[in-house]
Amino acid sequence: MQVILKQNVEKIGQRGDIVDVSRGYVRNFLVPRNLAEVATPSKLEEAKREMEESAERDRRMAERASEVAETLNKSVITIEARTGEDERIFGSITPANIVSAIERARGVHIDRRRVRLEEPIKALGTHQVPIHVHGDIEASVKIIVVPKL
Repeated sequence: MQVILKQNVEKIGQRGDIVDVSRGYVRNFLVPRNLAEVATPSKLEEAKREMEESAERDRRMAERASEVAETLNKSVITIEARTGEDERIFGSITPANIVSAIERARGVHIDRRRVRLEEPIKALGTHQVPIHVHGDIEASVKIIVVPKL
C-alpha cells in the first residue's frame, strides 16, 4: 500500500516521501500516530507539488547562503578589547561578540551557534574564524583584535 509520510519515520523514509508499506503497518502504526496518510491520486499530486516547492525553496536558500559566505570570506572585522599592561585582553572574545561585530560591519545576521570557535579568543592579533552558513556551505572571517584606547 502506498502512503505519503507526514513526518520522518526511521527505516521507512523522510517527510514527503511516497513509500510502499504493508496494510497492517499503515492501519496499526502510521495512520494512528499521524505519521502518514494514504496516497490517493489527489494527495500524490499535492505531495509532488510540495516537493517541487520545497526543492525551489532549498535552492534559493543555498543561493542566498553562498552569497552570505562570499561576503563573509571577504570580510575583515576589527574588534576592540580592553587590555592590561602585558597586552592580554580582559575576558575573551566569544561567538556572541563576533556575531554582533559582523552584524554591525556587514549587516548580515548570523546565529551565534554557527560560529565554530574551539575556544574563545583571549589574545590580541589576527584570527581566522570558521562560520557554518547553511548545509555544507562554510565561510571564514578574519577577525582582528585590537586594544581599546
